[in-house]
Amino acid sequence: MASQRKASADPARSLAILWRTREPTSRSAGQGLSVDRIVRAAMDIADTEGLDALTMRRVGEALGVGTMSVYTYVPGKTELVDVMIDTAYGEMPRTAVDGDWRARLERIARDNLALYKRHPWMLRAETTRPVLGPHTIAKYDHELGAVADIGLTDVEMDAVLTLVLGHVKSAARAASEVLDLERETGMTDGQWWQSHAPWLETFLTADRFPTASRVGTAAGQQHGAAYGPEYAFEFGLQRVLDGISVVVAERSR
Repeated sequence: MASQRKASADPARSLAILWRTREPTSRSAGQGLSVDRIVRAAMDIADTEGLDALTMRRVGEALGVGTMSVYTYVPGKTELVDVMIDTAYGEMPRTAVDGDWRARLERIARDNLALYKRHPWMLRAETTRPVLGPHTIAKYDHELGAVADIGLTDVEMDAVLTLVLGHVKSAARAASEVLDLERETGMTDGQWWQSHAPWLETFLTADRFPTASRVGTAAGQQHGAAYGPEYAFEFGLQRVLDGISVVVAERSR
């Protein structure tokens, strides 16, 4: 999906807000405004209405101030979304996880999946170019600790984390699409499956499509739908970790 951040964004402006190196002092200060308050209002809008509904004017309305007062603290939507992402990362647990590297990576994967479920707009807002804010960097540093002592090179540590988080994001996006379809159609995946089952029995016959008929029926019965987001996440996560275990075993030799 297209990013909500513009390629022409001024990095200096984003970094100044992310690290709070400049907090404006103006007449709007008397209205109780701050970058933090603006960001929280923006996140509430994105959480409940989606990222497309987020505008500087909408944030001002939510705070009961004029749009220009919001611009005094945040120069534009691009920078606002940057700080929203970094603020969301600040919600991630930073406590040490017991167990081996596999257990630690599992915990990281589940924590990130939970974050996407709380803030599904992040699936559209994030890009491969990270937001270089304090919470983003702290999250990266903490998560690298899960694989810091298993014999990998620094580049491999980064690649392992990228691989796990990539699977999480893919699974979260698929699960979000399922929910979007339910809202748009008024029909759950289970209901859709039940309504199409008679047609599938008619056309997806074992003599014509033997493998698809057998496998499709088994998967449909397992998930009660055409697709099972939770199963896909768990199955994929374990296979990703299995692959990483091969590299870890090689390095231990």
